[in-house]
Amino acid sequence: MPKRSTIIAASAAAAVLVIAGIATALTIPGTNSAAQTTVTVRIWDDQVAKAYQESFTAFEKANPDIKVKLSVIPWADYWEKLRTDVAGKSIDDIFWVDGGNYPVYADAGALLNIDKTLGTDASAKWAPSVVKQYTRDGVLWGVPQLADPGIAVYYNADLLKAAGLTPADLADLRWDPTGRKDTLLPVLKKLTRDSAGNTADSAAFDGTKLAQYGYNSAYDVQATLLNYLPSNGAEFQHGEEYAFASPKGIEAFQYMVDLINKFHVSPSAADTNTNGDFSRDQFLQGKMALFQSGVYNLANVSGGADFHWGVAPLPAGPAGAISGVDGIVAAGSTSSTHPAQVKRVLAWLGSAKGSSYIGANGSASPAVLAAQKDYSDYWAKKNVDISAFYDVLANGTAPAPKGAGWPAADNAMRPLLQEVFLGRTPVAEGVRAAQDAANAAVAK
Repeated sequence: MPKRSTIIAASAAAAVLVIAGIATALTIPGTNSAAQTTVTVRIWDDQVAKAYQESFTAFEKANPDIKVKLSVIPWADYWEKLRTDVAGKSIDDIFWVDGGNYPVYADAGALLNIDKTLGTDASAKWAPSVVKQYTRDGVLWGVPQLADPGIAVYYNADLLKAAGLTPADLADLRWDPTGRKDTLLPVLKKLTRDSAGNTADSAAFDGTKLAQYGYNSAYDVQATLLNYLPSNGAEFQHGEEYAFASPKGIEAFQYMVDLINKFHVSPSAADTNTNGDFSRDQFLQGKMALFQSGVYNLANVSGGADFHWGVAPLPAGPAGAISGVDGIVAAGSTSSTHPAQVKRVLAWLGSAKGSSYIGANGSASPAVLAAQKDYSDYWAKKNVDISAFYDVLANGTAPAPKGAGWPAADNAMRPLLQEVFLGRTPVAEGVRAAQDAANAAVAK
């Protein structure tokens, strides 16, 4: 997906939410003026939009009384526009929500109860992790659409070769906050070069003049935080309370920050704090050797990399290689004036046939279990082994941020943690302040 993370939202929905659906009666040419109802669907992903267009074309052929109108709102604008449109009663009949934002809409009664709408048996067809993520107070609040598996590491095979390394050298990397069993950092030093060509493990290396980055440590909840924290035995949240400032959590943050400011094997936070796609773009330009991310960047890497590349396992920490997981659902508006038609579109989106288009063009990993093989088959035909994204799940997973307070908590903690990654605030001090600010924001 063309996004940094499905779980980081820039703005919060607040107060009481009232959603009004949009119903448009049209006439189908050549059908004796039969009435056709338009069901509007809103998402933020251009790649998935292409798959949706094909899917909805097939749906309309089988359901000629319904026209599905799709709109794509860029991620950067999505949440503010959603909040504004909800308040202005101009929201779509069906719209994507992420794990951090859906609770406020669910709690306000703005989302359809999927268990009642499609039946309690429907969820058996969908990825359990996504069903669990979007179940609140015993109710499922959206039809699972995307199920990002685990996080892994994209590598530039040409840069590996130039450093005297092979993909096999990435197979069992470990990071250790004590340094005693750390095999990740030595590899990153070999893969990082300054403008004079010196590697980060040489005495002549100048970390202020980087020309090639080894890795992408950064303030990125999905690609870094939700992996480093559990891999060191720490939690991001305990229940809905933020708990990342534990001793193990601070150790994990210190390691991530040191990769940037002490060892200079990752880009400056001055770049990554202000541009969430900075590291991805550096990787695609051949200026970063290892890029830790998820399948949401798979299509971007496949289409944008003009070098040999592959996927390696997530480096393990003291507690193993534990990855965060995330998903996206399509939520139905409770205020739609044509609920019967909305129900039919939601049922299609949750079906193997309706979701097969997402996997078949490789745009994203479907949350409908029967459609996931289409996704793996697509990449297998391109000789891309994506098993590392799935194999890591066997080690256990870390949940995405949850709770109605996540948007406010994110807004409160983000600037404080960005200062930590910049090196302007001591790690322990800044992480504790961020945790306190997040919990205070939730308590308001």
